Amino acid sequence: MKRLAVVLFNLGGPDGPKSVRPFLFNLFNDPAIIGLPGIARTPLAALISTTRAKAARANYAVMGGGSPLLGETQAQAVSLEAALSEQLPGVEARCFVAMRYWTPLTQDAAREVEDFGPDEIVLLPLYPQFSTTTSGSSLKAWRAAYKGPGRSRTICCYPEAEGFVDGYVQAILRTWEDAGRPSVKLLLSAHGLPEKVIAAGDPYQAQVEATAGAITARLPGRWEVEVCYQSRVGPLKWIGPATDEVIRRAGADGRGLLVAPIAFVSEHVETLVELDHEYGHLARESGCPVYLRAPAVGVAQTFIDSLAGAVVAALPRDGVADAGGGRWCPRRWGRCPSEKAVSP
Repeated sequence: MKRLAVVLFNLGGPDGPKSVRPFLFNLFNDPAIIGLPGIARTPLAALISTTRAKAARANYAVMGGGSPLLGETQAQAVSLEAALSEQLPGVEARCFVAMRYWTPLTQDAAREVEDFGPDEIVLLPLYPQFSTTTSGSSLKAWRAAYKGPGRSRTICCYPEAEGFVDGYVQAILRTWEDAGRPSVKLLLSAHGLPEKVIAAGDPYQAQVEATAGAITARLPGRWEVEVCYQSRVGPLKWIGPATDEVIRRAGADGRGLLVAPIAFVSEHVETLVELDHEYGHLARESGCPVYLRAPAVGVAQTFIDSLAGAVVAALPRDGVADAGGGRWCPRRWGRCPSEKAVSP
């Protein structure tokens, strides 16, 4: 029986208060996050992780002390294995979780895959939209860590994948209907990035906006929709508009809001604390009569089936491509990792 390893990449999160500071250190010591030489980056990461640890622990305390991201990702791995067993009879398909900044780290997952001894490997970031700061960093770490057997290929992104988009459409509509179909503006919120990252050729913002366009096109009726970006930190100028600024503006206009986190496929601190608690409080304080938040797609069957289909379609290929087997990014996005033909 052939063996297939599917490696699921995600950010990771601290599993308790004691792991918050080392998690932050790993995050800020990544050259994809702070692009300084190691001799400068490492002490800076130590400083940032120390100064931010107390506030970060308070955020994680809201969720019981640690991040639920690993549990959510493991549930997706189990669901994806089940879907692959149906689509690939006669193949032993196993999913492995590789977290970038906390356990199970990339090197831990690499050892597990080596022990499994796969014939085929599919690398699958759980970041729908590609960025050098997320998928790019995870893939680089994997290439450095894995020395075992198996023919490998990579799915770099799936910003407009039908099952992913439909999963969010269903979540948005279910949230709206459960609330009694109130009058709301739909905010499609994604994690932000410094403008200089995008200016250097990172396709993330273009892919986020493509996801938003695909969701809007599938929503029935007429919705007022705005794309916005959350989690801004530091002195650099970030892409916008910022989610908190949009919320304040909606409150001033007396508008209700429904927020969907379209760059996150699992619940974690940016959704459960930032969106639900911090921005929920901001919305009420600003005067929004309604504030709703659609959940991440998680293990929604449409999403899992879409991932399984992308894995199966990738098996005959080599190299790096989007979920459709090509290159999503136009030529101007030079940080796209795809080796396929460049679109206009």
